[in-house]
Amino acid sequence: MQYMFLIYTDPQLIAGVQQADADATMAAYFAFDSEVRQKGVHVSGEGLQPPMTATTVRQSGGKLVTTDGPFAETKEFLGGYYILECKDLDEAVEWAGKIPGVKYGSIEIRPVMIYPTE
Repeated sequence: MQYMFLIYTDPQLIAGVQQADADATMAAYFAFDSEVRQKGVHVSGEGLQPPMTATTVRQSGGKLVTTDGPFAETKEFLGGYYILECKDLDEAVEWAGKIPGVKYGSIEIRPVMIYPTE
């Protein structure tokens, strides 16, 4: 089963991070990425630009309306994601605990809906 791992970051936790710690975190991400690829569970994953680069699109009165910035003001922001192939939720939780961003926020795990193909 495929699971999406949404990596949420608390900006207060990363605000005072020293460059050496930021470099170590990136190295840990590269190692994690290498491990999930080597184990054959990697489906996809990307980091995201900061929330201030977002554009939100809504429909109002039959017209599209765009707003600069994220959909909602929240304590944590979505910093990236992975989609991994896991045998069950227990395995997914184990992988989530290895994602370096878990120490700066939270990892939301959601099963991916796979639609039948014709």
